[in-house]
Amino acid sequence: MVARTSEGFPVSITSFRPARVLAASAALLSLVAAVAGCSRADSDETPAASSDKGPATELRLGYFPNVTHAAALIGLDKGLFSKELGTTKLVPTKFNAGPEAVGALLGGSLDASFIGSGPAINAYAKSNGEAVRLIAGSTSGGAQLVVRPTITKPEDLAGKTVVTPQLGNTQDVSLKKWLAEKNLTGKVKVTNLENAQTLDAFKNGEVDAAWLPEPWSSRLVLDAGAKVLLDEAELWPDGKFPTTVLIVRTQFLQEHPESVKQLLTGLVAAIDFSNTDKAAAKTVVNDQLKELTGKALKPAVIDRAFSKIEVTADPIAAQFPQLAKDQVTAGIAKEAPSVSGFADLGPLNDVLTKAGKPTVDAAGLDTK
Repeated sequence: MVARTSEGFPVSITSFRPARVLAASAALLSLVAAVAGCSRADSDETPAASSDKGPATELRLGYFPNVTHAAALIGLDKGLFSKELGTTKLVPTKFNAGPEAVGALLGGSLDASFIGSGPAINAYAKSNGEAVRLIAGSTSGGAQLVVRPTITKPEDLAGKTVVTPQLGNTQDVSLKKWLAEKNLTGKVKVTNLENAQTLDAFKNGEVDAAWLPEPWSSRLVLDAGAKVLLDEAELWPDGKFPTTVLIVRTQFLQEHPESVKQLLTGLVAAIDFSNTDKAAAKTVVNDQLKELTGKALKPAVIDRAFSKIEVTADPIAAQFPQLAKDQVTAGIAKEAPSVSGFADLGPLNDVLTKAGKPTVDAAGLDTK
């Protein structure tokens, strides 16, 4: 290993003149320290952080046109993210399901994304715990298994077709885990459709049930005559589970920490907006959904959807080890992905503290 000056230039110890003995000694000490540092880095699973490069030129942000992404939609509509980012250009990108966003993050074409907990874990696992970090929550709750009225108990699903938004997404894992626990694995046909297609397929009698996020579970109930067989909140302590979280590329977090804090400041402002004035929040979210999908939700649908979610910056980190184990039960993974070191909630807690709000608990996910 070659010793370098603080500016990064190589130091050749043998070329020093006697008059520079003290400088050579200092260089030798730096060399020893650098070697020791390399040894620590080699033994640590976490790569050394890149230096802070200041504000990012742009921040490419992923999100979905769902009520469970209410904080993202509000932040975009009200300009809360852009306001905080200042000279950093915000580039929002719409996705329809988590695995697509994961591909963009791992491919480097996206810097951060609002995303379901399942795909968030997958992104971390696929990159051996290197590529992404969990930096905030966004929504708890807001997913239901809705069925035809003739289906009154889990056993009635045998031989039926049940839909989730995409293979391996948050609701897909939840459904398959639940089916396994009910001894229905292999007895139910599970297929994947985009949410809008699921609504049409249910209306046409082509599918019998669906495990969906809001507002789509509400749409099937109010627009297509479905009924709720199970609200996923019933499966979790206190009814709380992370439906939508915010993750960021690790490299972006290391190189542009202030830009990440600015994004989080905008997120906290969007959450405050939603929780302070729910009527206004519903209007903003519905306006965004109309712009993104071409059609606004009926008042009854948006009201029902909002009643099923909690907009919160808390990622409910304590549930992630169980969510990782659920992937095994669901048959999505052979072994539970490690989530140790997944969370870096320091920037969020700095923002919350500055705003005079309670901090959130990483529940051990911040260490490997």
